[in-house]
Amino acid sequence: MTMTGTSESRVVLVTGGNRGIGLAIATRFKNLGYTTIVTYRSGSAPAGFHGVTMDVTDTASVDSAFKKIEEEFGTVDVLVANAGITKDGLSMRMSDEDFHSVIETNLMGAFRVARACTRGMLKKKSGRMIFIGSVVGLLGSAGQVNYAATKSGLVGMARSFARELGSRGITANVVAPGFVETDMTAVLEDARREEILKSVPLGRLASVEEIAGVVAFLASTEASYITGAVIPVDGGLGMGH
Repeated sequence: MTMTGTSESRVVLVTGGNRGIGLAIATRFKNLGYTTIVTYRSGSAPAGFHGVTMDVTDTASVDSAFKKIEEEFGTVDVLVANAGITKDGLSMRMSDEDFHSVIETNLMGAFRVARACTRGMLKKKSGRMIFIGSVVGLLGSAGQVNYAATKSGLVGMARSFARELGSRGITANVVAPGFVETDMTAVLEDARREEILKSVPLGRLASVEEIAGVVAFLASTEASYITGAVIPVDGGLGMGH
């Protein structure tokens, strides 16, 4: 399968693309010449990017955003489902709301945007769905039962999309980062940071640009025969899983 059109004519949608890993991914695609759109729930898009308001927990909001995108830019060629939240806590103290809200955003949200992309991709007989998972989706993580469950669920979701849509030239894959240098990890206490680094064979955290590079590869023609895969970008933390 080859993607249709040049990078300049291809539309990329990055959910949660206004900061952190999502912004790095959007920046990589923009620099490669793609028409790059980021979603945000409030405020505005980062400077230099096309933006659209979208709440991935609300089907009507997702559908409205896709209508605007398609009217202005055409159908989405590459979806990067990145929007996600955490509400960590030990399972015995985790409320139903804390579990449900993470599921709604990370798993149901990814499904809503992927479903919304499907019709346009089917018409073109071409498309890329890239889901941003996590090493904890296969390793598990104490205090993150809800988050780990959603990231594990993305694997089954992507592989199901891959089987449903592969005959129409559409691929679906998961990128599974490990620990990444972001605002969240920047505030870790030194002892916790050292503990993390000892568990990573490469002995360092990933940069957001390293995650973005793998995502961009999966959208490229070189990755046209990769689907249903989980690509770890974790420094070896989750090897064997």
